[in-house]
Amino acid sequence: MSRKAKQIAVGLLQQAGITVDGTNPWDIQVHDERLWARVMGGGSLGLGESYMDGWWDTPAIDQFIHKLFEARLEQRVKGDWQALLVGLRCRYTNPQVIRRAYEIGKRHYDTGNDLFEIMLDKRLIYSCGYWRHAENLDQAQEAKLDLICRKLELEPGMTLLDIGCGWGGLLQYAAEHYGVEGVGVTVSHQQAELAAERCRDLPVTIRLEDYRSVSGAFDRVASVGMVEHVGWRNYPTFMEVAHRSLKPGGLFLLHTIGTNWSNKSVDPWVERYIFPNSMLPSLALLSSAAEPYFIAEDLHNFGPYYDRTLLEWDRRFREGWSQIAERYGERFFRMWRFYLLSSAASFRIRRIQLWQLLLSKGPRPGLVKRIE
Repeated sequence: MSRKAKQIAVGLLQQAGITVDGTNPWDIQVHDERLWARVMGGGSLGLGESYMDGWWDTPAIDQFIHKLFEARLEQRVKGDWQALLVGLRCRYTNPQVIRRAYEIGKRHYDTGNDLFEIMLDKRLIYSCGYWRHAENLDQAQEAKLDLICRKLELEPGMTLLDIGCGWGGLLQYAAEHYGVEGVGVTVSHQQAELAAERCRDLPVTIRLEDYRSVSGAFDRVASVGMVEHVGWRNYPTFMEVAHRSLKPGGLFLLHTIGTNWSNKSVDPWVERYIFPNSMLPSLALLSSAAEPYFIAEDLHNFGPYYDRTLLEWDRRFREGWSQIAERYGERFFRMWRFYLLSSAASFRIRRIQLWQLLLSKGPRPGLVKRIE
């Protein structure tokens, strides 16, 4: 069985231009022959777990994964029962119910502030940078924050709700540069504590709270990199919450990773190790949920910038690893790099996108101008 699995797997890799023990950056070096049966039987979960366990290596994970995606090998590997089970779970159950709302905070965002501090920019922005005129990560993230503020047409004295506020970077920037007052909600204890500390001298309130419990009315609403944790069954509720939180004539900016297909399933390796109870939305699912509540003013895709952002996060993670290595261990190091670099490959080949949707609770006097 293992010999047959190897024969099939090596043949598929050759079709993708990947050589076992080759010299190209995307070639792989196999350290454990059990790899072949594990990958052929386990699909993406087997591939990711075997890398975490040190069964194989490659000089450039992103280039290797890019080659796999380009050849569409994942569609040709049969027997991925884990993917089938995850897909059935997503389709017929609601993993993002309120009682599970804080699981993503605990299992991902509470991994450790020390991890994110070595990896992210100085404002701890954990979403795609805007690299149009930027030369480094700090500039790219500040450019993204300013882009959001300008699209929202923020003015001094306005109130801003940030649904999924992370470590408070957007609210901090908007308060400092646009004179607004803000409220941010997150389901991560560590994010809430650090965000409150970073915004303590600003008119900003941070709440440890699920989005479904938000109350109050605001001039503007933003959600950056959070709707990926909402789930397709809950998109109408998410849009209703944003709508009821927004004053008449207000603007809502939704910044999200998205997929090209409304497949209502997730990658089983990502589900198990990185983002539990999460899924990427499609434009069709988001627009359908928004239709009863909002007018769509603008759609902006700068997904290719996420490739560069992820590569920069990986570089910083590697360079800062010695500071946290004792706490996290080698298996985590391999897991985290596989996450960052396989994500970069997905954006590079345009399997996934980064959208900013600007929605209004109309009517508004005049058109909202497009901000570049």
